[in-house]
Amino acid sequence: MIPVTTFKGRNVALFGLGGSGLATAQALVAGGANVTAWDDNPESVTRASQAGINVADLRGIDWTKQDAFVLSPGVPLTHPKPHWTVDLAKAAGVEIIGDVELFVRERRAHAPDSPFIAITGTNGKSTTTALIAHILKESGRDTQLGGNIGTAVLTLDEPKVGRFYVVECSSYQIDLAPTLNPTAGILLNLTPDHLDRHGTMQHYADVKERLVAGSETAIIGVDDSFCTLIADRVERAGVSVKRISKRSPVADGIYAEGTKLVLAHGGASELFVDLDGIPTLKGAHNAQNAAAAVAACLAVGLTPTEIVQGLKSFPGLKHRMQPVGRRGHVVFVNDSKATNAEAAAPALSSYDRIYWIAGGLPKEGGITSLAPLFSHIVKAYLIGEAAPAFAATLGESVRYEISGTLDQAVGHASADADGDAIDSAVMLSPACASFDQFKNFEVRGDAFVQLVADLQDVTMLVDTGNRS
Repeated sequence: MIPVTTFKGRNVALFGLGGSGLATAQALVAGGANVTAWDDNPESVTRASQAGINVADLRGIDWTKQDAFVLSPGVPLTHPKPHWTVDLAKAAGVEIIGDVELFVRERRAHAPDSPFIAITGTNGKSTTTALIAHILKESGRDTQLGGNIGTAVLTLDEPKVGRFYVVECSSYQIDLAPTLNPTAGILLNLTPDHLDRHGTMQHYADVKERLVAGSETAIIGVDDSFCTLIADRVERAGVSVKRISKRSPVADGIYAEGTKLVLAHGGASELFVDLDGIPTLKGAHNAQNAAAAVAACLAVGLTPTEIVQGLKSFPGLKHRMQPVGRRGHVVFVNDSKATNAEAAAPALSSYDRIYWIAGGLPKEGGITSLAPLFSHIVKAYLIGEAAPAFAATLGESVRYEISGTLDQAVGHASADADGDAIDSAVMLSPACASFDQFKNFEVRGDAFVQLVADLQDVTMLVDTGNRS
């Protein structure tokens, strides 16, 4: 835990007592703050009280005596309308911040030179975050990984000299972190997302821009117009900018030429690494993720050799284009996190010969948008509620069967792929939510891994003994 000493002896109101919210309240108390916390969920309030947190309905406190208001990032700050606590805090002139802001203040207070890499973007955040942390750990650095990736940032170890932090930041967290100042800040890309919470695409982009605007080195993907303009603005403001691209050369930064990452600086360019042969970094989207990771690791002092070694040993992000087993020319790929068509597209575009397991609880639009990738599919194995609709979309374009359940699909796909003389993939990339047959996409992915492990003659590429 990181005790929040910067609010020692001061009054802090807090709303939102879910996992990260409770951790934040405990970190504030550990640092000596006088915390008053609340949540709309009575169970969360009870759990916090049992953990020793002072709880009280924030409608009844004296807001003029509060030094700060800490808001959970899951609670609306601006759109569709501010939460009632936000209105009370603003009326009293109390600053509104979140857990990432508390972290950056602690870092500045106790170890301002500890390297801090922050990552945001619409797509690819988690893979890039995990990749950077892996490279750092493989190089022997003391590495702390947290934020939006699933580990509350204030549950990490305390800042100290030589300790590296890798923090994934959602737009909600950035909105609550006004003094965010990473050593290296990454903005991967921007496409419309979370507009119910930000109102407009421009406001969403403005929030994301804050992360790189406060960075010592800003690493910005320039394959979309919003990020291109942000890179130019941030550079004009005096920030050192490294541009990355998965499709076009850049003058100062890193870009992809097929599977090759090219380092460009001062009008010269040189090959940095070829990603060919790294199964966890297949596809143009992963070339962008890897380019960002390379730029960030260079910015915090790693050597090219250390970075390349880390890239080559990256095990992949669990449930996201994760190679989990191999038999002959066939690789088994767990892409359970692909819960809609847009999310499934990167995996389908990364392999030329796919035995595709798809279906579940359908999302609006189905798989129509994936039609340009149907030529990559040898055969589809359809499961869950979406099976009839997906079958209608595939029509005569793709061979398919309605397998119904995941175990049937894995068995049939494995049998059909057995004996392939060229590289192919048996891939779970459902393009659907899981809730018709599984609790969540993680449980679905774990089930796929176990089914693959139960097949004969498959060499597993992941540990099946501790799937959490």
